[in-house]
Amino acid sequence: MKNSTVALTLSLFPGLGFIYSGKVIRGLFYLFATSVPIILSFLLAITSQDGAFLAFSVIGVFFYIISFIDMVIQNTKQKAIFVENEKGEKSQEAERFYTILLSFIPGLGHFQLGMMNRGLTLLASFLGLGIMIIFVTTLTGREEFLVFLAAIPAIWVYGFFDAVQQFNKKSRGETLIDRSIFEDFETRREDGKKSKSIATFLSIFPGVGHLYLGLQRRGIQLMAAFLFSIYILDILRLGIFLFLIPIIWFYSFFDGLQKASRYGKEELEDTPVISNFINHQKWVGIGLLLLGLYYLVGNIFIPALSPILMDIINIDLYYWFNRYFQTTIVCVLLIGGGIKLLMGSKKRV
Repeated sequence: MKNSTVALTLSLFPGLGFIYSGKVIRGLFYLFATSVPIILSFLLAITSQDGAFLAFSVIGVFFYIISFIDMVIQNTKQKAIFVENEKGEKSQEAERFYTILLSFIPGLGHFQLGMMNRGLTLLASFLGLGIMIIFVTTLTGREEFLVFLAAIPAIWVYGFFDAVQQFNKKSRGETLIDRSIFEDFETRREDGKKSKSIATFLSIFPGVGHLYLGLQRRGIQLMAAFLFSIYILDILRLGIFLFLIPIIWFYSFFDGLQKASRYGKEELEDTPVISNFINHQKWVGIGLLLLGLYYLVGNIFIPALSPILMDIINIDLYYWFNRYFQTTIVCVLLIGGGIKLLMGSKKRV
């Protein structure tokens, strides 16, 4: 009899699970019923036929779900899954199967193993993060927040393999400790030290790894620079400066890796990225003042005066403002910065 766990894993690719189990005809049917509509939908997407693309995509996904459910039903019908051993307990094969099956939803596999706290942490993180991101995106109308959905597959993969690891511990006779993921991280620290692995993982988002290591000023500056750059470039539509965002991200990420590797070996100094920030407060204040004036003019004065000027002199002030004002600001800043650098180089000579 074929291994039900292997068959279920192979069924993630439609048809392979049935072919492995010896049901070749059914496997080939699901293989073609799923892959052909998906290939057609891809070809239709290239030709920009959106309606047909959506229809074939739905058909392919439908047969994929049906094939997976069919494999689950076939496995549950196997007598080996329900056979009990001499002590009246479920067989190890049955528990392995149900643990892996339930682990496709983070946390449920841990519930099967009796680890309620650990499973609840994963389930709440998985569902809570997804719901919160969708809620914020819907509330603000900003699709940029959907980029944080990339964390959901990471939680899913971690939860799946953690459930398998916990089952392997149980099968070896080890005692399972029901504690949350966060408690597990805390217990791995020695003498209250921070975890280098967690710091490295948190460094994926600029500044968070530094904050975890206690580098507050450096972390806040990196986080503010990253988020503020995205916000300003989006508001002012400065696509030419989008290269600054990956530069800030890579700098923050590798700086976080260096700080994490040096943690515990030497004392880390919370040196801000922009030193002597107090000496630059005047320029920061001027920048905030100009940004506030820009919003005041662009969102209040221009929309209010545009209809009046349109009736008087037949000029759409709102159109000219949106079309040329931002470009003019960028040009002035670039020219001013270039003149400043040229004057500075002459003084040094």
